Amino acid sequence: MDEPATVGEQADRVLPPGPRVGGCPVFPGDNAWNQEIADTPLHPDSDAIIARINSSGGTRLHPDFGENPDFGIPFVVVPADQPEVAIEYRAFGDESDPGPFPIPLDAPVEGGAGAGGDRHVLVLRSGTCELFELYRAFRSGGGWAADSGARFDLTSNDLRPLGWTSADAAGLPILPGLVRYDEVAAGEIRHAIRITFSRTRRGYVLPATHFASDRTDADLPPMGLRLRLTSSYDTSGLTGQARVIAVAMQRYGVIVADNGSNWFFQGAPSPGWDDDDLGQLKGIPGSAFEVVDTGPVLGT
Repeated sequence: MDEPATVGEQADRVLPPGPRVGGCPVFPGDNAWNQEIADTPLHPDSDAIIARINSSGGTRLHPDFGENPDFGIPFVVVPADQPEVAIEYRAFGDESDPGPFPIPLDAPVEGGAGAGGDRHVLVLRSGTCELFELYRAFRSGGGWAADSGARFDLTSNDLRPLGWTSADAAGLPILPGLVRYDEVAAGEIRHAIRITFSRTRRGYVLPATHFASDRTDADLPPMGLRLRLTSSYDTSGLTGQARVIAVAMQRYGVIVADNGSNWFFQGAPSPGWDDDDLGQLKGIPGSAFEVVDTGPVLGT
């Protein structure tokens, strides 16, 4: 006689797979970057924060990448046996991970080799699934000099030490928040998107670990704050690349990662971008966003 099935131990919760780059997960499926926030409770100060953001700069969404290959933040995938080179820190060495890092001497630099600005360099090492990121990076002898740098294990949810920066002011990794052409072409982005605002608050919301402001106003956005495009915003009028990105902003939202131009969000360069298509997003007002409550403000 057949016995009824029994459960000997509790089953593991099945998580949706997170994004992948270079054969590696971009953090586990339950990582904050990969969590949907369409149903996350509204922040009680949402209206005030949105109004304050819009009072101090641009008031419409702006893709900070496109057809011009010098726009956007590039990254490169290297093999597990990529040679490591020395890293010299010139500003925030006490909050940076020590080298050497497997960063090629010809790794792409944000804005191009002769650029000023943030000059981010991002390298993902396949095989070990480690992410290495530098801020204000310049070639120096047989290695690199940078203001700060960080290493992330893409198979882990571990954060940087509280109070530490990274290659981003928020202490966050940059690569997980970039809009990438391959995912847009596939029709779906399954992670939050990196965004900047001109004025931020002294404090951070996890998974951010660092602030970059002396202002304590409660209606300013702290680093790590999560916002989403409202569900009532009609994305059906958008087409192509713009619609995929807007839907992701409703499902996964955006994360405050750095000080910069208001409502500018970042992507990786690609010849596949269509500026006319992406330009539709510039019609979305900041007032179409709302702030969600993902945790307390720390570091104040």
